[in-house]
Amino acid sequence: MRLNGKRAIVTGGASGFGAGIVDKFLQEGAQVMIADINADAAQSAAESACATYGADRAIAQAVDVSARASVDAMAETALRVFGQVDILVNNAGVSHLPTPLEEVSEDDFDRVFAVNMKSVYLTARALVPHMKSRQSGAILNVASTAGVSPRPNLNWYNASKGWMITATRTMAVELAPSGVRVNAINPVAGETPLLKTFMGEDTPEIRAKFLSTIPIGRFSTPEDMGNAACYLCSDEASMVTGVALEVDGGRCI
Repeated sequence: MRLNGKRAIVTGGASGFGAGIVDKFLQEGAQVMIADINADAAQSAAESACATYGADRAIAQAVDVSARASVDAMAETALRVFGQVDILVNNAGVSHLPTPLEEVSEDDFDRVFAVNMKSVYLTARALVPHMKSRQSGAILNVASTAGVSPRPNLNWYNASKGWMITATRTMAVELAPSGVRVNAINPVAGETPLLKTFMGEDTPEIRAKFLSTIPIGRFSTPEDMGNAACYLCSDEASMVTGVALEVDGGRCI
């Protein structure tokens, strides 16, 4: 029960890596807000979690992480229901299809910017004052190996994840004196709704090409992300801040 008594928000928590993080947090004793743009999926995940772990262990929240009013409402609800927020996981993310950088539409660029980057700013505005007031908190940004070792034709997605890694480090430096730790995890492609977006199309040949770049020979799983997130957000990592942990099977070596 490494997170016993902790209250957490996980954005994009109803599917993919976010769902893996939510499940691990619940297993380790946390109460979790499952925040997702898909309200029905968030509600279903919360109901399942409560049936498994207890009636008060999870709540659902519809959120558009790119919209300030929606993020503020998410934070206000979490603080009202939980009383405090100990952990914030910025997991929600999007990509554009593999496309030459000069051909990516402005709408796609703006969407990647808003969901992957602006969301970190908005959640910080909404929740960092609370964490500072308590002199305690852990923020985890789900970045990507794309921000370290970028793949061609995913240029603006790569750039957004590089931004997130830099944001993690500068947030860590600034917030450390306030007792708030900020870290990131860098997964490689995994069995999530974004996988087909990264690959363009999902065929055995393209999967084999992707897997050939991962020394361990498999994709990241939601469970992998949950395990890494649990450590970085637990008190066991009290001396760890500003880290962008590669959970990538050796992809970035």
